[in-house]
Amino acid sequence: MSYLLLKPRLYHAFFRSLRSANQALSTKCSFATSAASDQVTMEFPGGRIPFTSQLSFVGGPDNEPAKIPCYSTIDMTGKDVENATVLHQLDKELALKMYTTMATLQTMDTLFYEAQRQGRFSFYLTCQGEEATTVGSAAALASDDMVFAQYREQGVLLWRGYTLQQFANQLFGNCHEPGKGRQMPIHYGSKELAYQTISSPLATQMPHAVGAAYALKLSGSKGVTVTYFGEGAASEGDAHAAFNFAATLSVPCIFICRNNGYAISTPAYEQYKGDGIAGRGPMYGISAIRVDGGDVRAVYNAVREARRIAVEGCRPVLVEAMSYRSGHHSTSDDSSRYRTADEMRSWRARDPVARFRQWLTLRSWWSDAQEQAHRKAARQQVVDALEGAAGVPKHPLSELVTDVYSGPGLPWHLQEQLQEILAAAAKHPELLPPGVPVQ
Repeated sequence: MSYLLLKPRLYHAFFRSLRSANQALSTKCSFATSAASDQVTMEFPGGRIPFTSQLSFVGGPDNEPAKIPCYSTIDMTGKDVENATVLHQLDKELALKMYTTMATLQTMDTLFYEAQRQGRFSFYLTCQGEEATTVGSAAALASDDMVFAQYREQGVLLWRGYTLQQFANQLFGNCHEPGKGRQMPIHYGSKELAYQTISSPLATQMPHAVGAAYALKLSGSKGVTVTYFGEGAASEGDAHAAFNFAATLSVPCIFICRNNGYAISTPAYEQYKGDGIAGRGPMYGISAIRVDGGDVRAVYNAVREARRIAVEGCRPVLVEAMSYRSGHHSTSDDSSRYRTADEMRSWRARDPVARFRQWLTLRSWWSDAQEQAHRKAARQQVVDALEGAAGVPKHPLSELVTDVYSGPGLPWHLQEQLQEILAAAAKHPELLPPGVPVQ
C-alpha cells in the first residue's frame, strides 16, 4: 500500500491525538506528590514528569547508561548456553529445515557470486555471515506477514519457497522474471510470498512498512509487517520517521536491524554513538531487544516473541541482530581495503551455519554423510538454475516503457521516447545489455 495514500490518515490521526492531549491537559495540568517517594511531578503535554533539585545530565561519554545485553542461546562451539531462556524450542523437523535452508543459501550465494565474477550478470551481493539472522527471523514469522526488505534478505524468500530458478531468472532479467528485466539484479519481489520488491535507496522501505502496518491496524487484522535494514540505513531520515510514526500511531510493525559492522566501508563506530540501534528503541517508546545474529535459535525466539508483542499489543518492536558481514559489500566492493585479513579470518571462523550444524550434530540430528549429500545436491541445483536462466530469452528493449499506463498502445510522449531509445541502441550496440532484442 502506498505510503503517500496513507498520509492524510496519518495527519488526521495526529490531529485527533493532539486534540485529545489538549483536552487532557486542561483537566490534568496540575502538580502531584507521590506518597511513596515524596517526589513532585507535573503533567506536561508530553506526559507526567518528575521534578528534581539536582542539576545533572544523562547520557553522553561522562554518564553512559548500561549497554543492552545480547541475547544468546547457543555458544560458539554449538553447545547450549546454560540457563538460557528458550520459550520456543526447535524440534527436529523445524531445526533441519532451518539448517538446510541456511546451507542452501550459503551455496547459492557462493555460486551466484562466482557467476557474476564471470560476467554472466551485472551485480550481486551475498548474506554470508548473516544466514542465521535472515532464516531464523523468517521461520518465526507467519507466511503472510508482509516483508519490506533491504537487499540482503534472500534467506527470507528462500525460506518462504522462492525457488533457485526464480532467483536466477531475476539475476538474468529474462522473460520469466516478473519485473521484465527493469530492476537491478538481487532486487527480488514476490506478491505470492508477501515480499515487497526491493528498492535500492536505503531505508525507504521502513516508512512503507509502517504505513502498511497502520492499514492492518485500521482493518482490524492480526498480522504484522516486517522491515529489515542495516545499521547504516538507520542513519537515514526515513528510519527516524518510521520509528516515530510507528510508536506514535502504535502499529504492529517489527523492525529488524542487521547490524553487520559495516555500512559498505564505514565501520559501525563511525556510523553512530550511543548504544547501537536497540538503544534507540526506548527513546522512541518502542520495545527493543539485542540478539546474537549468529545464533539462529536466539534469533528465532527473539523474533517470535517480537511478533507476539506486536500482535497482542498492536505496537512496534525493534530487534537488533548483531552479526558480521563476512563477504564484500557487493561485487562492486573490495573490503580488504578497509578491513584486515585477520579480522575477516577471525569472524569467518564463527560461521553461523557451521555453528548450528554443530548444535545439530551434538543431538545426532545431522551427520557428515547428510552434509556431503546436501551440499552436493544444492550445488547441482544452483548450477542447473543458472544454466536454465541463461538459456531463456530476454524481453525486448521496448518493454522498458510498457506497464506505465493502462489501455492499448502507448501515449505519444512514450512513443517518442521509445524511438529515441531504439535509435540510441542501434547506434551504440555496445551499451546494450547482452541478449536484449532491439525492438
